[in-house]
Amino acid sequence: MSDVHVHGTVEPGFESVREVFAEIAAHEARDGGAQLAVHHRGRLVVDLWGGDGVDGDSLLALYSSSKGAMALVVALLVQDGALDLDRTVASWWPEFAAEGKGETTLRQLLAHRAGVIGADGGLTLEELADDRRTAARLAGRRPFWEPGTAHGYHALVIGALVGEVVLRATGRTVQELFEERVRAPYALDYHLGLPEELESRFRPALPLVPTPEERAFLDANPIAPDSLAAVAFNLRADPPLDMVAYGNSRAVHARAPLSGGGVGSARGLSRMYAAVAGELDGRPPLLAPGTLAEFARVHSEGTDLVTGSRNAFGLGFVPLATRYPSLSPGAVGHSGAPGSQAFADPATGLAYSYARRRFAFLGGPGAPENDRLVPAVVEAAAKAA
Repeated sequence: MSDVHVHGTVEPGFESVREVFAEIAAHEARDGGAQLAVHHRGRLVVDLWGGDGVDGDSLLALYSSSKGAMALVVALLVQDGALDLDRTVASWWPEFAAEGKGETTLRQLLAHRAGVIGADGGLTLEELADDRRTAARLAGRRPFWEPGTAHGYHALVIGALVGEVVLRATGRTVQELFEERVRAPYALDYHLGLPEELESRFRPALPLVPTPEERAFLDANPIAPDSLAAVAFNLRADPPLDMVAYGNSRAVHARAPLSGGGVGSARGLSRMYAAVAGELDGRPPLLAPGTLAEFARVHSEGTDLVTGSRNAFGLGFVPLATRYPSLSPGAVGHSGAPGSQAFADPATGLAYSYARRRFAFLGGPGAPENDRLVPAVVEAAAKAA
């Protein structure tokens, strides 16, 4: 397979990863382009891009990858003693106690167990772009199930809810803390609040172009308007949320709602997770082993009331060994709507980020090509160790 559409570098021993990525760039991700970056024990060992439309410096809408950045900041605050996972949300944010939510803990919220997945009538794009406005809309609302009794993906609102707790507890936003404690010190090309002068590097997200078979599947399996999924993905709004427009909105880039507003490159997000996976730039890992283990531990597992699928959540992070068996049990990260995937695997010192512009078919948990890329990266790293 020719890799004429692939650019970038790999360190010796990772050539097989380039071969897999070349096949993906030539087929699955050619129209729109994709990036892949991998750090191993603090070194950038894979830095590739290919397909049409991106280069290594392109900034992409990485959607729910921002949930991983949010989880990292919360973990740092728990590690500092500034937050207590088993304290109630309402102890910081009294308004949240309404409608039977008073005993909901921060731990339950981070594990997608709070039941506050959205608003019956939906939220506007302007509200979703502003975490404080979203939090204010949701504080007094009833949960869609008894908090703590089940889990369901708080797709578009978990960042606003957790962010309000952090703001009430510390007087600082997650975005401010991320900038000061993570992005700036490590010079990450991943932003929770994209400066306007960097907007010219942004390459807009592109909608799914389904095959006839994929279109038939989608037509046969629509999201029911009275379902929890319709609430969580804001399909009851008028008009229903357009996810591509959300990711491409300058208002979203500027305010960086924590549920899905981060913008960056695969290189930048891999570097963030490299600071979690082990030493980076001579600095120790951001999270102590005990803190990371608690946030990586499965807190919710089974059938998700929102998506209807079986999944697992840690605290903010997703424990990715349940998705990719080649990873260690302590691997944590988060995917993004177009099919992006990123994680840290401290046991092997790996940090990984795959990003693509065009939405993949059912790519929310990570586009299918990650099922080929991740084992190739793990195998190459094991041989290089």
